[in-house]
Amino acid sequence: MKFLLFTLTSNTLEVCEQTQQQTLSEQSFSFTDFNFPETADQLIEQIKEQFTTVIGGVFNPVSTSFYSENQKTTPLNAGLDNLVKHFSEALNIPILTRSEADIAQDLTSAFDKKREQLTWNLDYYGYTPGKEEYSVESLLTIGNGFMGLRGTVPEMTLSKENYPATYIAGLYNEEQSEIAGQIVENEDFVNTPNNQYISLQVEGTNEWLTVEKSTLHYLHRNLDLKTGLFTSQMIIEDEHQHQIKITAKKIVNMAKMNNYSIKYSFKPLNFSKKITVKTITDGSVFNFNVERYRNLTAKHFHVTQLEAEKNQTLIQVQTNHSKINVQQTATITGDFFTSAAIENVLSKEIIEQTVTFFAEQDTSYTIEKQVKVKASIATSNWKSLLPEAASFDDEFAESQQAWSALWEKSDIQISGDLMSQKLLRIHTYHLLVSASPTNNNELDVSVTARGLHGEAYRGHIFWDEIFILPFYILHFPETAKQLLMYRYNRLDKAKENAKESNYEGAMYPWQSGLDGSEDTQKLHLNPLNGEWGEDHSILQRHVSLAIAYNIWIYWNSSGDDQFIKEYGAEMLLEIANFWRSAATYNEATKRYFIDKVMGPDEFHEAYPNSTESGLKNNAYTNLMVVWLFEELETILSLLNTQEQAKLFNKTGITPENLEKMAEIRNLLAIEINEDGIIAQYEGYFDLKEIDWEQAKEKYGNIYRMDRILKAEGQSPDDYKVAKQADTLMLFYNLNKGKIDEILADLNYDLPVDYLEKNLLYYLNRTSHGSTLSRIVHAQLAEEVGFHDLSWKLYQEALHSDYQDIQGGTTAEGIHTGVMAATIYVTLTTYAGIDIKENILAIHPNIPKYWQDIHFNLEHKGIQYTLTISKNTVQIRASQDATITIKEHPYQLKANEEQTIIYKNQLGE
Repeated sequence: MKFLLFTLTSNTLEVCEQTQQQTLSEQSFSFTDFNFPETADQLIEQIKEQFTTVIGGVFNPVSTSFYSENQKTTPLNAGLDNLVKHFSEALNIPILTRSEADIAQDLTSAFDKKREQLTWNLDYYGYTPGKEEYSVESLLTIGNGFMGLRGTVPEMTLSKENYPATYIAGLYNEEQSEIAGQIVENEDFVNTPNNQYISLQVEGTNEWLTVEKSTLHYLHRNLDLKTGLFTSQMIIEDEHQHQIKITAKKIVNMAKMNNYSIKYSFKPLNFSKKITVKTITDGSVFNFNVERYRNLTAKHFHVTQLEAEKNQTLIQVQTNHSKINVQQTATITGDFFTSAAIENVLSKEIIEQTVTFFAEQDTSYTIEKQVKVKASIATSNWKSLLPEAASFDDEFAESQQAWSALWEKSDIQISGDLMSQKLLRIHTYHLLVSASPTNNNELDVSVTARGLHGEAYRGHIFWDEIFILPFYILHFPETAKQLLMYRYNRLDKAKENAKESNYEGAMYPWQSGLDGSEDTQKLHLNPLNGEWGEDHSILQRHVSLAIAYNIWIYWNSSGDDQFIKEYGAEMLLEIANFWRSAATYNEATKRYFIDKVMGPDEFHEAYPNSTESGLKNNAYTNLMVVWLFEELETILSLLNTQEQAKLFNKTGITPENLEKMAEIRNLLAIEINEDGIIAQYEGYFDLKEIDWEQAKEKYGNIYRMDRILKAEGQSPDDYKVAKQADTLMLFYNLNKGKIDEILADLNYDLPVDYLEKNLLYYLNRTSHGSTLSRIVHAQLAEEVGFHDLSWKLYQEALHSDYQDIQGGTTAEGIHTGVMAATIYVTLTTYAGIDIKENILAIHPNIPKYWQDIHFNLEHKGIQYTLTISKNTVQIRASQDATITIKEHPYQLKANEEQTIIYKNQLGE
């Protein structure tokens, strides 16, 4: 066993490669004026070149002289713990502190234990106010599918420095704002009253302790992904040098949708004096999370009730236009006061509760705050009388048990790759916070683009569902069905939307919120030039195809025929009828075309110099329409004659409509050049090319090439540039064999290697302006055998939120789409699970960096437990089942584990 020993001096990092018995080699890396994390990253790159086969590391203590001689680095933000964390994650190995190593009886076991701890915990040290802090708070969000609380410490208040917020699933309100001289309406995801605030004031000062203004000696925030427990520890000092150690614990109860709890402990370190503890119920909060929205109307509710008696408070608010009621009741208890000692002060929107007592030095005191949150959109829950909240420890034990049950079904375990393991758990955690099987059953909601974590995209629901739903389909199909019901419950509104735009059938909105109206903004702010421009993204009609796809893949995986008969067939038929009405026959080409759309790319809104928005024959849209028309036949065959007649009568769909769909599916047009490149849309090949190297040299970050071009007075409509996969999204949704069939049915003949050609063509013209871009391309790169490219893109997607690679977007909420997609690609591309076939099919492609992958999933009502390595598949099914591995069929007996050596058996 080889490991690294790190010793940091004033101007060098000494690295020894050694075993427990001897030193094998030594290397000294010098630096000047250590700046964290930049200098650390430079050193890490050098270490990677020199040392490649170690299983762990040990970091010696850092002397105080290091900080005095490196002025850009402080023990607050770059103490030993944070250095260990940073080096561990960048080198992808567990690293122990010297003290941890000294007490370890066996270093190998200690490394294993540290590896497990690192993959289940999210740790942040220090404090950097502003966007970086906002991003940390997003990633430290706790929640239970009904509500989410951003990862702030109790002393933080709403400001540019940090942003505590309490979000409730489905809570929207519409307000008017004046922009560029005109009145626009925007529906927003509402930040509700803040009941988390707790702070201290020492006798003789006028200062309430805050992270922003007091002297901070230490701050460590931890999120235990396994249990949903948020813990912060800090040492803070006021202007009179009173030092206090504060530990705060916070949970949202995963077992009870309405409850969250805070346990706040503090210890005076260098004084004995009176301390006043204050906790606030704050109804004065407003939306402030997204900087570019701050000139819009931000206050979305008004207080309708405010009460306080002894240790209990109640605040009730109502949104201004959607008229949704939210109620928060809170109870405080503690080991240093009684209810009689509490002073309650009410103002127009705020309740302040204070307790003053004499605190002894080095003595710990604890206050608990139990909060119950209700919203009238959860109708039966709103009307019910909630039981009294228990103690923090009891609430936590209950929540921990619920989390354990969720992880049992959804955890992916990877051997040989610490950071992939950690990030997949982070992504799984945040999906379960965004929509939970334990709390979403009675909610009429879906998963927002940024979860219950922030206000970007105004908390709306997009086509991102096409990436998100498979996570629930694989692990929690009942929750997937509930999320699909959000769309069914807005089918009538989708039909209204179609009619208003002179179409038939159902046209779902690009951005959906409370009732399914089209909530896409008409203007969009370009942060590069500060100008507002027209927003045409409403034309991304392919959101309806995403909904249709999710209905189909849910049914295909679950076998839930009843859902199809009651809900799914109706949605699919109405969506198909919309696309029938959108297709026009061209006498000259003898084919149908679809125009006035935008594709998934999003950068292209119109043709160059055109006065009208919209594009013609987007390949992704058209081929998915053909797929829908083909699958509709199979879906309708599940219904008997009487059921079909009832459905056609309800929808008004005629035999002539179905005949027209059958005709369109064989005659819909796309454009293909002589090399077999499928044009993103008709006329795409006429666009100009971008000098990518020059753009990178000039701007560095070119992810949002559309904004760069517009800021220069140009238009992305003129160039072959894409934000993300567009045509290539077809191969993310469907197996290549299915796309081959569709192209053949349309009578298009492409070369055998057309997928590889299309991947390279579009990859070279894509700026990856969406975090989703990389994961889609990673899947396709693996499919054509570009393993290194696939791994590179997959890793970038995995790290995208954790490292906030888009320069601040994580501050506005996590990206649920990419988090779900990385999990899906892990299971479908690398583990090789295919749920698009009638039976479970497995085509393993385990990366060279992994030893094996272990996970559970549900398919056709059968629970599978699998461990897949480079040579074997270990599999257990809850019922008798037939599966295929590398096209070879295997019969499984219920609850009997089989080990199948797939490479040897197939002669590979």
